[in-house]
Amino acid sequence: MASETEKKPATRKRKAATTARKTGTATTRRKATPTAKTGLSWSTACRDWEKRIIAGESLVPCDPLFPDAAAQGMAVFNALKIVDVLGEPTIGESCRDWLKDFAAAIFGSYDPETGKRMITEFFLLVSKKNTKSTIAAGVMLTVLILNWRQSAEFLILAPTKEAADNAFKPARDMIKADPELDALFHVQDYTRIVTHRETGATLKVVAADGSSVVGKKATGILVDELWEFGKKPTAENMLMEATGGIASRPEGFIIYLSTQSDEEPAGVFKSRLEYARGVRDGKINSPRFLPVIYEFPKKILDKKGEHNPDNWYMTNPNLGVSVSDEFLRDRYAQAKEAGEGVLRVWMAKHLNVEMGMSLREKAWAGAKYWERQGDPLVTLELILECSDVIVCGIDGGGLDDFLSLAVLGRDEESSDWLHWQRSWVFQDVLKHRKEEAPRYLDFQKQGDLVIVHEMRDDNRQLADVVEMIDQSGKLAMVGLDPAGVAEIVFALHARGIEQERIVGISQGWKMTGAIKTLERKLADGTFSHGARPIMAWAVGNAKAQAKGNNIEITKQMAGGKKIDPLMALFDAVACMSRNPEPPIQSIYDREELWES
Repeated sequence: MASETEKKPATRKRKAATTARKTGTATTRRKATPTAKTGLSWSTACRDWEKRIIAGESLVPCDPLFPDAAAQGMAVFNALKIVDVLGEPTIGESCRDWLKDFAAAIFGSYDPETGKRMITEFFLLVSKKNTKSTIAAGVMLTVLILNWRQSAEFLILAPTKEAADNAFKPARDMIKADPELDALFHVQDYTRIVTHRETGATLKVVAADGSSVVGKKATGILVDELWEFGKKPTAENMLMEATGGIASRPEGFIIYLSTQSDEEPAGVFKSRLEYARGVRDGKINSPRFLPVIYEFPKKILDKKGEHNPDNWYMTNPNLGVSVSDEFLRDRYAQAKEAGEGVLRVWMAKHLNVEMGMSLREKAWAGAKYWERQGDPLVTLELILECSDVIVCGIDGGGLDDFLSLAVLGRDEESSDWLHWQRSWVFQDVLKHRKEEAPRYLDFQKQGDLVIVHEMRDDNRQLADVVEMIDQSGKLAMVGLDPAGVAEIVFALHARGIEQERIVGISQGWKMTGAIKTLERKLADGTFSHGARPIMAWAVGNAKAQAKGNNIEITKQMAGGKKIDPLMALFDAVACMSRNPEPPIQSIYDREELWES
């Protein structure tokens, strides 16, 4: 039996690249302390959040900076009525402490003496059915009541008309349920606007699009369902436009509310979530940004503890109030019966389990082992250094395709296979596939997708990478779909990759051998990849269909979702399955011999 070291390719290099994790000291919830420069010192980090969430404690890292302002805000907030609950209780009577802590942090971040808000951005990630609509309506209505600025604008920015209605109706109902508030405000249902009769300040709920936020000078903005904005290609610019007015409003603020995405996080949601985690964990020092994230600790996920109903309270702080244990158990059972793909979506929305890879109906069998075999230390540089032989696979290249290059190395010590990829796409795809554009731009930022402006650039850049690999003297062969590859072949020839090392790989059912080989190597742990999001996405998009003893995975079966990076890998697997011998020397060495 192979040793543990032998099972993990290039272990010696990984150990050298691994550094000690910085743990830091735990941050407890504490009162703000004075300093000479600002008068206050506080931290919004919550390094001990895992301990707190298991214990059911508050995830707000510090007490309100200005207790009097917090008390004033909470007096109004707690008195608002929730009309869709039996008996129409007030928020103060019916809501849990976690919600009140978050609201108090918002109200208590405002300094009444200077008119300046010390914490300006708030981020809350909480599972579905945990009163996000109540938070949105109650907080924004409270700041509208307490606002002193004449004709101030407050916005609730929702991703869709339906979401905008869901955010507006609780605020409207809170006003209608209180005679004093009903007299103080003018409510316009059709335009979803609430106007303060004395100050002229407004609270407007808008379904987000480019024109709805242009020219806004909002004092406070609440962005609801941020995960859906992550699917909008223009969301980043839209939010920048909407929040621009805060620069001239010292009391201004932004609140982001969201559940987890029903797909792998992308776009503006992904960037804000990663930033919020960085602040929470103390990796980013940003005292003006306060994150509260209800998600399972890693040690719970590592043990598959998210499937245990006894742990569901961690991501459902309102369990037993707005969401019941029986409801979650019933829906979990239904989702589990419906299949892995449905279950993952249910767990993302109701348990805040992040979608690492979306397993669709008829998912490829190797997909369930893919994430386990990821290792960020597997890079192209590592493959070049540790492999005795390297092969490449190429797929795609049409106007709407990813031109994908898979590099597969065989570790010289363990004989395990190591994988790296890069893809290219023409810029017009961002216009044609607007719903996928934020994800493509994320892949570009991560360095795994190159968006080219000239069609010839993709073949040229791919050939440059293959040439660089060939210079190592380890490139045995390049495999690719024989259909429509002339320009790629010409580009490779120009880099000295001779015809005998370029092999055609039959597609369709004839790919069965490569597919099954990769499945087995993923399952037995002898294949490792760089844990790149673009590959997890492509693997998750793949659908497999059995035809007798054969397996077929095609782009048509993927329903328009991209699988080019995975198909390129299959081409490379087909090459490596031939057990190629390392070249004696590179083409450049041979040219020198010929000249002599």
